[in-house]
Formats: sequence, structure tokens, C-alpha cells
Amino acid sequence: MKILVDADGCPVKDIVLRVAKEHGIELIMVKNICHELYDDYATIMTADQGRDMADIMLINHTKEGDIIVTQDYGVAALALGKKAVVINQNGWLYTDDNIDELLMQRHLKQEMRRKHKKYTKIPKRSREDNLMFEKKFRELVLSRL
Repeated sequence: MKILVDADGCPVKDIVLRVAKEHGIELIMVKNICHELYDDYATIMTADQGRDMADIMLINHTKEGDIIVTQDYGVAALALGKKAVVINQNGWLYTDDNIDELLMQRHLKQEMRRKHKKYTKIPKRSREDNLMFEKKFRELVLSRL
């Protein structure tokens, strides 16, 4: 088992890194060339700039039983297809039971935004959000060891 992070825009990279180090778990962070990221412990993979290049690289390195951290429903769906365990930045697990509905909701929201030219603001991440993610992520990792 290894942990792979969809690192572009991921607000919990530091938490994932800390937990991976504590348990000696291989960690791969995938980003595109536009983002700077350095770490002595994690393997940093850099994809070319282009639509979904980092996502494709992450999925190409995913194996059954890996833990994937992403907020992207498309990446989650592909990782589930490879029998990986997928968690988002809020500690919520994507599953075969919920991914189809999430993908449909994403599609409908995209259509509404295009049609009405309205965009919602994402609330600022709180300390409590990070604590909740860390709690859920630790539980997930411990259940897989």
C-alpha cells in the first residue's frame, strides 16, 4: 500500500505527509509543472502542463489497495475502478455506492454555472476542517495497516 495525493490545490498535504512519515508509508504527491512542491520524504511527480495530465499520472501509478487523496470526483471514480481507497480533503470517503451520484451532481452544477454564469464561493478552510480530516485519515490508514 502507498498513499498518492492529487497535490494541485490540496489543502491537507502537510497532514498526509506527517501521517505517512509516522507509519513509514510510501507517499507520492502528483502535481503539474505550474506548482512548486518539495519534500525529502515524499516522491514528487511532476506532470506536464495540460488538462488532466497530473490526474492521468496519478491514476497510472495507482494500484489496488492504495490510498488516494483527492477532491476531484473524476480522479476518485478512476481510482475506485482500480480498487483503491479514496478520501477527500474533508475526510469523506468516495465509494462505489456514492460516486455515480457525485459525478451527476458535478455535471448538473457545471451546466448551471455555464448557463447562468454564476459561481459559488468556497468557504475558507478552518482549523476544525483540518482536524476532522486528520482524524478520519488516521483512522483510514490504521485500518489498512
